[in-house]
Amino acid sequence: MKLNEVLDDFPVITEIPVAWGDMDALQHVNNVVYFRYFETARINYLHQCGLLEEAKASGIGPVVSHTECFYKAPVTYPDTLQVGARVSEVRADRFIMEYKVFSSTTKRVTTTGTATVVLFDFTAQRKANLPAALIQKLEQDNATE
Repeated sequence: MKLNEVLDDFPVITEIPVAWGDMDALQHVNNVVYFRYFETARINYLHQCGLLEEAKASGIGPVVSHTECFYKAPVTYPDTLQVGARVSEVRADRFIMEYKVFSSTTKRVTTTGTATVVLFDFTAQRKANLPAALIQKLEQDNATE
């Protein structure tokens, strides 16, 4: 498999080197570490679409309400992973992100995952709807996949 064939429809791709400390006693990347990989890709995506800067200014920011991971093949040190992030669904009060992890060593998809992201108003301490401009941006990114 080639990287461009696998992650071509992901607008944000984050390169993550596997650290020795990411592995567990069974000598493969520990299951919980993939959620950190997803987080890194998600933050890169949110930064690219301007949501993190807007959150600093408004006090309304993204919060993960649900996440899951599907393990397809083990990853070991040393390796470099390409983690694709995209938005697959947009609603008034949330959006769904998808992740796909590609191993540079094995040349295959090792892991996939999703996250449901909501906006939270940290001042009012309640969930907030997505602004129209953000919905438009996310839908535009989704349409170009």
